[in-house]
Amino acid sequence: MELKATSLGKHLAQHPYNRVRLLPAGIEVSGAKHEYLIPFNQLLEIACKRGLVWGELVFTLPDNKVVRLHGTEWQETQRFFHYLERAWQQWSDEMSEVSARVLDQQVAELQAAEAQNRWLKRSELQDLQKGIRDALAAVPLPEARLRDFPACAAHYQLCLDWLERGKSLLRQRNEAWCERTLQQHEAFFATIESSPLNLSQARAVINGEDNILVLAGAGSGKTSVLVARAGWLLSQQQATPDQILLLAFGRQAAEEMNERIQSRLQTDNIAARTFHSLALHIIQQGSSKAPKVSRLETNSPLRRTLLIDTWRAQCAEKKAQASGWRQWLTEELGWDIEDGPFWQNDKLASRLATRLERWIGLMRMHGGAQAAMIESAPEEVRDLFGKRIRLLAPLLKAWKADMKEEGAVDFSGLIAQAINVLEKGRFISPWKHILVDEFQDISPQRAALLSALRAQNKRVSLFAVGDDWQAIYRFSGAEMTLTTAFHHFFGEGDQCVLDTTYRFNDRIGEIANGFVQQNPHQLKKPLNSLSKGNKKAISLLKGDQLEALLDKLSGYADTHERILVLARYHHLRPQILEKAATRWPKLRIDFMTIHASKGQQADYVIILGLHDGKEGFPAPQRESVIESGLLPQPEDFPDAEERRLAYVAITRAKQQVWLLFDAERPSSFVQILKALGVPVLRKP
Repeated sequence: MELKATSLGKHLAQHPYNRVRLLPAGIEVSGAKHEYLIPFNQLLEIACKRGLVWGELVFTLPDNKVVRLHGTEWQETQRFFHYLERAWQQWSDEMSEVSARVLDQQVAELQAAEAQNRWLKRSELQDLQKGIRDALAAVPLPEARLRDFPACAAHYQLCLDWLERGKSLLRQRNEAWCERTLQQHEAFFATIESSPLNLSQARAVINGEDNILVLAGAGSGKTSVLVARAGWLLSQQQATPDQILLLAFGRQAAEEMNERIQSRLQTDNIAARTFHSLALHIIQQGSSKAPKVSRLETNSPLRRTLLIDTWRAQCAEKKAQASGWRQWLTEELGWDIEDGPFWQNDKLASRLATRLERWIGLMRMHGGAQAAMIESAPEEVRDLFGKRIRLLAPLLKAWKADMKEEGAVDFSGLIAQAINVLEKGRFISPWKHILVDEFQDISPQRAALLSALRAQNKRVSLFAVGDDWQAIYRFSGAEMTLTTAFHHFFGEGDQCVLDTTYRFNDRIGEIANGFVQQNPHQLKKPLNSLSKGNKKAISLLKGDQLEALLDKLSGYADTHERILVLARYHHLRPQILEKAATRWPKLRIDFMTIHASKGQQADYVIILGLHDGKEGFPAPQRESVIESGLLPQPEDFPDAEERRLAYVAITRAKQQVWLLFDAERPSSFVQILKALGVPVLRKP
């Protein structure tokens, strides 16, 4: 059946189409020079309109496209329209049944996924959404018409909701699952640790995403969460003990974790490892080698002797090298260097030794050749950086020669070898779940080891617990952005926040949290305290009041309460502490550097040295061009890491903090703390 425009209509309309013909499952619209085929599966609507003389048919297609036929005799137009509409509707009814079956199957898959008694991952949402898109592409009806058919409308809307609001629906579904799960397993969370887990801790433990960052503020129970996470995976049969890998940054932390796991989970089949012991295991299992760790890593006097002896020989043998070192130490570090053979000065050598250790360590961590190191340095410092690298080259050569003679490898080499073994497929990771403590301390090299492990199995879960507010080890290669931009580096997942601290009172928390969050690069998070503190829970006190403060503490501090005296450097330990055992025999006083105090806590904390200038706090910039070229770039915020260091110091205290400052040359932190409301006391 077909419909044609009249001769006059064709002439007056001057339209490219003047004829329409009904096909078995579509229509053909044509003219003298143009022809257009419209299958029913692309036809959204047919309209019949009457003009002043002739009729008009309007065919609506997807993407707002419209095809018109003008100049047809009106009664013929009506007859053709009714016949066409019946044929189109009959086809549509048949196709709606096919479409309904496709949508029914898709909705059944959605409902089956929703009904599972487990967390649904974001990666699974992507799979579900792909399934919906594939299903919609497979239905014979145009998608825009699915709402017109009762058998399709409801299921189509559900599919559309999961496409448009998938993340919101997934979150609601997982919220409901969490509530049921926490109620059902209430006994587990009440007994897995010595104290019941709070809601934020328990929710982090059961989170089932592939990549989870748990932000654990000071005193918020991160170790409890790690232990409970391992226990949860075992109790739910999501993993066997040998499929769980726990990583810590130091041997002592790993040992403490092992003790906690054995005590709480009653198993010794889960062993926390350091990154270095993990690397050693991978190399041993993946090759015939059994690497020996260099004595240079464990013997500090030997390490310093090697570096200083090589440096002295370099300066003594080559005037140009000695001149280069003199220029470096005076112009860049600002040291006063004597005339003549300055390298023979033992005091200078001792002072330089720690720098040499750090610089060689950073070069080893980079792992590349000199040219690659220089090329990777920021352009603005590249020339000077190249000169310094060439001065250090003999020391690095001596380091490598000593290891070769010993037949050993250093820590950086150990991780590099392990990555190589993994990339070559010589070791297949058995771990389904990787749990990492103190994640804010991770370096790019350690992150590369994690990535190499996970490259073997994209479904390996990474559960990282850390606190960017306590990132204080950039000088050793840690990169804070691996935490603050966690999902960028490790893949889509979820972020949990442990929102309650069990250590300090709300007054200490108010000041410490406000102080550290003035840096916009720090992640914003709540950290609430369970106990109340008065305004003097944290206060500023003149530096000459330490003795008076300890006298006062001796009057009310219990013998079991700990007093922690902290300073930026170990050599700032006050002499008065030498006689503390006899002067205040019932006070339990410990002194340590702020860096060493990480992980510690005390009832009372005294922070020394808030003065400006040399050996002040915040410490003046001491980095050389070597650090600028080899360390992660710092945030563009004044004293960013020093501010985090102050946060660590303040949050060691349970009850009270005193910050001792120099009234003549106060630290810049003093004014900031005053502005936050910290009172200045004339006396303790």
